[in-house]
Amino acid sequence: MSDEIPPDHPRPKSVADLFFSFTLLALQGFGGVLAIVQRELIEKKRWLTPEEFVEDWAVAQIMPGPNVINLSMMVGNRYFGLRGALAALAGMITVPLVIVLILAVMYAQYANHLGVAGALRGMSAVTAGLIFASGLKLIPALKNHPLSQRAALLLSTICFICIALFRVPLVYVLLGLGAVSWSLVYKKLKK
Repeated sequence: MSDEIPPDHPRPKSVADLFFSFTLLALQGFGGVLAIVQRELIEKKRWLTPEEFVEDWAVAQIMPGPNVINLSMMVGNRYFGLRGALAALAGMITVPLVIVLILAVMYAQYANHLGVAGALRGMSAVTAGLIFASGLKLIPALKNHPLSQRAALLLSTICFICIALFRVPLVYVLLGLGAVSWSLVYKKLKK
């Protein structure tokens, strides 16, 4: 990942642009914003290339805290330093926090209603589909991975099998496969 941003690379116009862009992203994501963030940052705004998104998302996932908030702060920092990181963070949490507090009060009133329970269960299937679709859309970004696309897909598949089928805790998968992947990429880049 390069720290130098080419001058012709699309970028946020201002710190306020970051704040409002991430506020709108956060308001679109019910149950997960990965697919939305990917579409907005790569395809629409073009603030990140698919390769930059994959690299930043990988880092965001291993940091403590919500992945998309970590990613927003990394994007904000990339363009405006600490001010940008804080603006992106504020955009991700301010309005959604107010909405969640209002919904929490309302949910307490209607939690036992069958329609509410059914709606929440139905949305979980949609969220799983969004995550799966995002993963599929990111596969082409692996063609420029320091390992081969095949090796990167193999590591991704092993990760999926460990977590989904064998129910290995995420921390162990990240430490184990992360170490293997880091070692392979380090050796490849060292050559």
